[in-house]
Amino acid sequence: MDTAADTPLGRWEQRTEVPLFWGSLLFLAGYSVRVLATGVDMIWRNLAFALMLLMWLIFAADYGVRLRLSGQRLPRFLRTHWLDTVVLILPLLRPLRLVKVYTAVQRRRDRARLSLYARVIAYAGVTAVLLGFSGALAVYHQERSAPGASIRTFGDSLWWACETLTTVGYGDVTPVTPMGRLIAVGMMICGLALLGAVTGSFSSWLVQVFTREDEKGPPGDGRPPGAL
Repeated sequence: MDTAADTPLGRWEQRTEVPLFWGSLLFLAGYSVRVLATGVDMIWRNLAFALMLLMWLIFAADYGVRLRLSGQRLPRFLRTHWLDTVVLILPLLRPLRLVKVYTAVQRRRDRARLSLYARVIAYAGVTAVLLGFSGALAVYHQERSAPGASIRTFGDSLWWACETLTTVGYGDVTPVTPMGRLIAVGMMICGLALLGAVTGSFSSWLVQVFTREDEKGPPGDGRPPGAL
């Protein structure tokens, strides 16, 4: 029995994770308009900002409910739910909660639709796309008008995000502002973690396949599996 899901906090998370994920996509859409749609009428940019503010207020209200339902004091809640705190301060990092979103969806079903390895790869792929796009937006926002910046277009920023998340780092375009470099550090850490998750999952799958083949033994040898 999943005791965590039977708590008030667990039930709240199960009900709200998916709607909040869609809310995070709305926040990302509003931020995209603010950063990229520089030539549109100011009313649209103001509406995008209002959408971002509304979504953040919803995230803050959800954080308050989680704190109350946990029954913990704020210092302990900050330690045990540090990811909730991070994504409240930086809503563009909400893709990191995709594991909890997936868990909330699967609790409504009898069994998972994907195998463990497929889940890891799917999580890493979707997270990399969302984080890469969010990071590219944030760096472009910081760098586009900075003196001496090499990231002048959103295309440059997307290219930089791909380089950073895959840990290639050609160095042809690099952030020069303090905030841009701070975002770059976070992207590097996320890239290493996601790449490690995919590599480890793929390696584990290969070991499992080869082990299964070894247990079967050569075809037609008449010996039980594993016998010398």
